[in-house]
Amino acid sequence: MNVNTSTSSLPWAVFFSFWKNKNLIYELTKREVVGRYRGSLLGLAWSFFNPVIMLAVYTFVFSVVFQAKWQAGVVSNKVNFAVIIFAGMIIHGLFAECINRSPSLIISNSNFVKKVIFPLEILTWVTLGAALFHFIISLVILIAVQLIFIGPISSMAIFLPIVLMPLIIITVGISWFLASLGVYLRDIGQITTVIVTILMFLSPIFFPVSAIPEQYRYLLMLNPLTLFIEETRNILLFHVMPDWYALGKAYLVGIMVMSSGYWWFQKTRGGFADVL
Repeated sequence: MNVNTSTSSLPWAVFFSFWKNKNLIYELTKREVVGRYRGSLLGLAWSFFNPVIMLAVYTFVFSVVFQAKWQAGVVSNKVNFAVIIFAGMIIHGLFAECINRSPSLIISNSNFVKKVIFPLEILTWVTLGAALFHFIISLVILIAVQLIFIGPISSMAIFLPIVLMPLIIITVGISWFLASLGVYLRDIGQITTVIVTILMFLSPIFFPVSAIPEQYRYLLMLNPLTLFIEETRNILLFHVMPDWYALGKAYLVGIMVMSSGYWWFQKTRGGFADVL
């Protein structure tokens, strides 16, 4: 698989690289998804059953065991609370899958570094593509449960791609940083696993932002996932218009993070072969 590629670190080279290698990214993403379930009895069906099982567990634990409520005027039946939590979990899952795999991304594909001319930067897009595949499966299940047990999906759901795009570009940028650092510092993978777990419990997944005392809410807002979890719930479940001002700032941050991550990756990739 010999693919000539430019190692330019200029910001617009991100889009050039993606477009130039889009077919390769698609094929590698498909191989990644299929390969994950190869040899299992149910194969790709696990990508459907896993989120269904998790949603069933959330429903039982929070509605039956804890008899939890989200907040006054929101929860209308036992399934609703689980759906609200599930919406937050799939956002965290999209981010976590990419971040947790990034530190070992180059190491686990060292054959591409040593033996062929290969656009290493696209490995991050491949990881993202696989994560998006699982996210979409979970999203379809969430929407189906919402329609069957709760009610119609909000018309605001059409804004979901706009809401998630800043998260995607931020995730890609961070992934490039981690993929490079993981080559030189092998402990990065252990650190990111801990941080991603902490972010899960410090995100408004199991509780609304309003449950946090007002003087401490700014700490919650420092979490990069908070905005996207809240906005996803608002447009899918609560019929609330997106916060365009906050999303505008998120786009600016995302572009800076992605450009910086790509620049760092391209500047440091020259030493990958020597380390590996």
